[in-house]
Amino acid sequence: MIGIYDQNGLDVQDIVYFGLFALQHRGQESAGIAVANSEMLYHKGMGWVGDVFDEQTLNSLKGGKAAIGHVRYSTSSDRMYTNAQPLVTKYKGGTMAFTHEGKLVNAESLRRDLEEAGTIFQTNLDIEVIANLIARNIDSGFEEALKKTVGMVKGAYALLMMTEEKLVAVRDPLGIRPLALGKLDDSFVVASENCAFDTIGAEFIRDVKPGEILIIDKDGMTSIQTPVPLESALCIFEFVYFARTDSTIDGISVYAARKESGARLAAEHPVDADLVIGVPDSGITAAIGYAEASGIAYGEGFIKNRYVGRVFIRSSQQMREQGVRIKLNALRRMVKGKRLVVIDDSIVRGTTSKKIVEMLRLAGAKEVHMRISSPPVRFPCPYGIDIETTDELIGHSYDVEEIRKIIGAASLGYLSLEGLLKTVEGSGCDFCRGCFCGKYPII
Repeated sequence: MIGIYDQNGLDVQDIVYFGLFALQHRGQESAGIAVANSEMLYHKGMGWVGDVFDEQTLNSLKGGKAAIGHVRYSTSSDRMYTNAQPLVTKYKGGTMAFTHEGKLVNAESLRRDLEEAGTIFQTNLDIEVIANLIARNIDSGFEEALKKTVGMVKGAYALLMMTEEKLVAVRDPLGIRPLALGKLDDSFVVASENCAFDTIGAEFIRDVKPGEILIIDKDGMTSIQTPVPLESALCIFEFVYFARTDSTIDGISVYAARKESGARLAAEHPVDADLVIGVPDSGITAAIGYAEASGIAYGEGFIKNRYVGRVFIRSSQQMREQGVRIKLNALRRMVKGKRLVVIDDSIVRGTTSKKIVEMLRLAGAKEVHMRISSPPVRFPCPYGIDIETTDELIGHSYDVEEIRKIIGAASLGYLSLEGLLKTVEGSGCDFCRGCFCGKYPII
């Protein structure tokens, strides 16, 4: 997500458009932009940002004071146009537009209560529940409605909301999903990751605090701090896979964390080999760290097709397998006859790892030793990552040696959870590591 409230005469739709390109790694199913003008203008569609928007579409959104944009990564049960964001809805005070990242754990019960009270829903989106809660409490005032809603919903969420006059940003009380605040001249910008600020020329100010509500309008910015637990729970999988390598989240450089994970992996699982290679893109930095710590040469082992999206968030097993084949190709000249250490960020379903080992062996690799810069993913995620059941997780059903045999590697080693947590020390926040250990901060 990205949003901006303009104080400088900017074309806000263009700013959000370019910001969404920087955040495309977070979602590739749909994209959308809403602009607050005399009326709420919006456009959204299925596909990548470049597929959904062209110059004519962007020109039709000109003239706004504020804008929000979204790229969607959904779970398998709700991939449809009606669930593309932003969600634009009318209420008695005007029109509101919403974007949301994450998942509410009590959305079903809240939706049921609202339906029993007469509310009609048009989508499967958690954000529609939030929109209705705000609308139902609006008589108590805009700020009170926001605070009441935050007190009612539970789960992981980062939220951008826009009225004709205001831009609102909210981060969940546990800080599970990231959200960053920046400034472009005098205009405030909010985004899922601060790497988007570099793309649009904005300056990173700080992370939005867990439980914080930011209200931005023509008079500036107001911060409202809602009650929060003693410990936060930022999703540690952001550092393993989801975040872009050049982002910084809650004071921790994603690049530094990934490089350190590779170094710790080398100490925990050394191997006698000729070359260290990384699986593009999120395995590359850890591979550099492994090579430096082990003294084994680092090299490029894969050529990546830059026009293929992230395989993990594909909608079906068949698509994931096809995605691996067209996304990566082994660099035969580099790997032939070599004993390889292959660094990847995680093994979720096993699809990618098995194909990678096969690809490297067919290219002539003598040995393929897989090293994973995170612990085994053993448990589902209730907070919006598309791992809904343990049936999908190879780490839940098999031990490390069994997984090694399934993927066909000469050896397999995972970074320990203790080692992974060492890579994010100094952030001042705690972390959700439920997908690794099965303990969740809120259910």
